[in-house]
Amino acid sequence: MKRIVLALLFLSGGWLHADLKRAMAEPNLEKRSGLAMDNALAALKSARAAYDKGDNDEVAKDAEEALVSVNLAASSLDQSGKNPRRSMWYKKAEISTRDLSRRIQDFQDQMSYVDRPLLDKLKTRVQEVHEQLLLGVMEGKQKS
Repeated sequence: MKRIVLALLFLSGGWLHADLKRAMAEPNLEKRSGLAMDNALAALKSARAAYDKGDNDEVAKDAEEALVSVNLAASSLDQSGKNPRRSMWYKKAEISTRDLSRRIQDFQDQMSYVDRPLLDKLKTRVQEVHEQLLLGVMEGKQKS
């Protein structure tokens, strides 16, 4: 019985908000970015499940949560003040945003044409963050 309840809770997406709160509570900024990216991926998976059920309102809500998570990850890395070339967390975030961007594109390709704009804002922001992270990893921190 407990397994069924946990499975339903897991599939319903009710656990996502707790992960974002956990990420926000993480004092280590680099770890916070990793937790936020994990939450963004989980939110996208939840959005896909909601879309399969035909719940576009839930898709929009999950896409917004993924957007907040990506923004949290990017701002946390910026606030860390670390050199992107010397921090493994920048590279992990770059890989995560590349993967997330690909998953968003795959999801949009499977959506109805009229529903695709639900993910446009998220897709654009993830691509922007990915480009910033990639540039940081390749060039490093600018010397003042």
